[in-house]
Amino acid sequence: MTARPVVYGASDRPPRGDYGRAQDDYTCAQNFAAYTEADHDTYHRLYQRQSTLLPGLASEAFIAALPLLGAKERIPRFDDVNERLYRATRWQLVAVPGLIPEVPFFTLLANRKFPVTDWIRTPAEFDYIVEPDVFHDLFGHVPLLFNPVFADYVQRYGEGGLKAARLGACEMLSRLYWYTIEFGLIREAGGLRAYGAGILSSSGELPYAVHSPAPRRLPLALERAMRTRYKIDSYQQTYFLIDSFEQLFQLTDQDFAPLYAQLRGLPEFAPGD
Repeated sequence: MTARPVVYGASDRPPRGDYGRAQDDYTCAQNFAAYTEADHDTYHRLYQRQSTLLPGLASEAFIAALPLLGAKERIPRFDDVNERLYRATRWQLVAVPGLIPEVPFFTLLANRKFPVTDWIRTPAEFDYIVEPDVFHDLFGHVPLLFNPVFADYVQRYGEGGLKAARLGACEMLSRLYWYTIEFGLIREAGGLRAYGAGILSSSGELPYAVHSPAPRRLPLALERAMRTRYKIDSYQQTYFLIDSFEQLFQLTDQDFAPLYAQLRGLPEFAPGD
């Protein structure tokens, strides 16, 4: 099998990334030598800008784990991060050339391997990028993989994804990923905080998601989240809240097959409904 790029959502251009160097499972070696000094500078400036926004907006668990990524001045070597990550939760980072299909993605997660895009955005895309890059994946996703409960939830999601693929329910389950792992909010002692990577890696959406009166914020209910469409090119109009990562883990500790059967054919909710 030859690894081929994949597109999620609407896009006017093909995905970025050299898929010719990917193996059958879509993983590849991190092309660290290809990073220029400008690439490292872009990563450093993104890290600096985003980290200054975190207090009062990001979850305490995320802020506590962020230093485990290592030096912020340069793009980290995945192998260096893996030494710390594997000791903490038995997870590993694997490089991928970009977005990958659902089944290979689920398979990696189910085996506690998190796919990280190894290229970085250009300076012209500093404020917004359509596809996830190495900064989004590393800064946004990886710190919470050091949290044992959240790390177990992500593995469970991968296992559930493989089952959803067999049941033709990937779209419903993908919405749960979007509204938790990518754009989830959590209630903490200090107030509402973000734990989703799509929020945490965005300088604009982080304060918007936590403080703006515009979006709806609903307690996470599986049925509602799985029926709610989402936006890929603007801030979210709906966010779902949890009270703890333990609650998130317990909420998903069930066989989703009856739920898929129940939801199949029911009307969907628009992003802002």
